[in-house]
Amino acid sequence: MHVRIPFAMTTLAAGLLSAAQVNANSVDLTMYYPVSVGGALTDVIDNLVAEFENEYPDINVEAIYAGNYDDTRVRAMSAIEAGDAPQLSVLFSIDLYELIEQNAIVAFDDLIETDEEREWLDSFYPGLMENGQLDGKTYGIPFQRSTIVLFWNKDAFEAAGLDPETPPENWEEMAEMAATIREASNGDQWGVMVPSTGYPYWMFQAFAFQNGHRLMSDDGTEVYFNDPAAIEALEYWVSLTTEHNAMPDGTIEWGTLRQNFLEASTAMMWHTTGNLTAVRNEATFDFGVAMLPMNTQRGSPTGGGNFYIFEDASEEEQRAAMTFIRWMTAPERAAAWSIETGYMGVSPAAYETDALQNYVEEFSPAAVARDQLEHGTAELSTYQGGRVRRALDNAVQAALTGQMTPEEALNQAQREAEGVLRRYAR
Repeated sequence: MHVRIPFAMTTLAAGLLSAAQVNANSVDLTMYYPVSVGGALTDVIDNLVAEFENEYPDINVEAIYAGNYDDTRVRAMSAIEAGDAPQLSVLFSIDLYELIEQNAIVAFDDLIETDEEREWLDSFYPGLMENGQLDGKTYGIPFQRSTIVLFWNKDAFEAAGLDPETPPENWEEMAEMAATIREASNGDQWGVMVPSTGYPYWMFQAFAFQNGHRLMSDDGTEVYFNDPAAIEALEYWVSLTTEHNAMPDGTIEWGTLRQNFLEASTAMMWHTTGNLTAVRNEATFDFGVAMLPMNTQRGSPTGGGNFYIFEDASEEEQRAAMTFIRWMTAPERAAAWSIETGYMGVSPAAYETDALQNYVEEFSPAAVARDQLEHGTAELSTYQGGRVRRALDNAVQAALTGQMTPEEALNQAQREAEGVLRRYAR
């Protein structure tokens, strides 16, 4: 018996078959993503992923939020060891040496196929690429990137008789202004807070660089923690408490410092530009953002996370991951990301978009981290980076808590780091 199938039903069937074929041919990507500072980043990322999937329906991206940068690296490496490797991740830019040593990631140079992709690879700020490159190849693409900036409470400055529009230009001015604020508030408000948990090595690197000193070699095999300029930098940091009574003694928590600033417990803080949008949204007082004060030179290390693509992903997955990363770092997305979060637009083209140009014109602090790149340096990164940074973190905290002098602490950190790095000497 012959049965006629209505045309509408055959069209529907064909449509369902086509959808099934598209779904069967889709690429599934897993991305581990760190959420450690600044605003509701998960919502921002979720919205970007949804927008991407709408534009590229054959690529599915699952974002897994894995805690801070260290947590994310541990989870990603554990997944690789368990045979369930993600295809891409945003990890610390300074994880580069560890990821290369474990053969976990691929160079983008080995994935690009067109002149357009090469132009994209060359489109980022050179200062943000330093921590993502080794031996002439690029392994990390900047995305969630920052420098350290100075936030100051203009109302507190005015109450202390200081010019609310003039932040400190140098170390001496910062110490004097901070001490003045402390005294004017009758001890109710600290002048300045610099965090010494979370990433103490990062803050110390800024002090050292402002004193004309770079803490590590370009190839990640040597560190110079106990150079006289580094010791002098740590002595200055300690003196903000011991000599100037401008900063609390002991350690200052990274995770709660933004709230301390918003509650006016301190008139100044050093923190990541990634907090900029959150501070803007929550501050009940007029505030400013400036480059960090200098001693012999201006300077801040860059910081934050890069995109990486993992070695264990299939060629199809690596291509899909690159499509996603290119989309996420396109100028208009980088501009929107910067406005939403306070992190930097990662390319000059991002700051040439109408959106970011208008935002900077309306809110000038949004340009501070970008402008400070001119005085930037690569974040502390070496082989066995976790162990090396831990030695320096411990030294900084030992000096700030009075357990050791800055010189004693940095000599010990140098010895520990040299022991770790000895086998990598070139």
